[in-house]
Amino acid sequence: MKIGPYPTGRFKTYLEKNSAAFRDLIYQCQISTRYFDVGEAILRQGEELQHLYVVPVGRVSMSILAANGRRFQLGEANCDYHIYGEMEYFTQSPCQWSVIADEHMQVDVICIQTLTEKLQQQPELMVFFASALAEDYQDSMAIYTNRLLHPITYNIAYDLLIRSQTNTLLGGFDRVNQEAERFGTSGRVYRRAVKELIERGLISKTENGLEITDERALKAFIDANE
Repeated sequence: MKIGPYPTGRFKTYLEKNSAAFRDLIYQCQISTRYFDVGEAILRQGEELQHLYVVPVGRVSMSILAANGRRFQLGEANCDYHIYGEMEYFTQSPCQWSVIADEHMQVDVICIQTLTEKLQQQPELMVFFASALAEDYQDSMAIYTNRLLHPITYNIAYDLLIRSQTNTLLGGFDRVNQEAERFGTSGRVYRRAVKELIERGLISKTENGLEITDERALKAFIDANE
């Protein structure tokens, strides 16, 4: 979640009015600053949460690893004062996802004990967490259900269309294996699906990655596979 309020939602006006108070509350709980190198885990799946972390700027990726060795990548996020560990903070459970620094970055460390005391003193600011977690939950569930209910060719096509039309929080990867994990499949299956979309004349490979060749035809393909 972001410290700053999301641009939509029922409590948008209230959040905008009180955003400075929420930011102050978070940073009253800061105990240190850490630096993470590329590939270093900010949070690691299965470990107990020790602190919340605020990433003012930088790219991070989130993934979960199954016992059989398969990995699902949620995607890569460009941070703008994003908080990590908030889910586990409220559920008091081990970290569900690994959050990895994809570039060298400075991270602000937040004391969860102090934050708990502050929130009990100012419970009205809980609405910032509630609103942000609801937004993130809906976005995540949309990704999961699409991956579950539709074939990979649909998901790749839909993902490209959405990213071309909106500024999505979660982006893709440059590496094929990571992209395959983002779609919950293997590199071989991912390459075959991309090849099919290219042969249909819907997308093309460029130096900047996959790009839409015929948006109207791509939309028709997506609609036909809904």
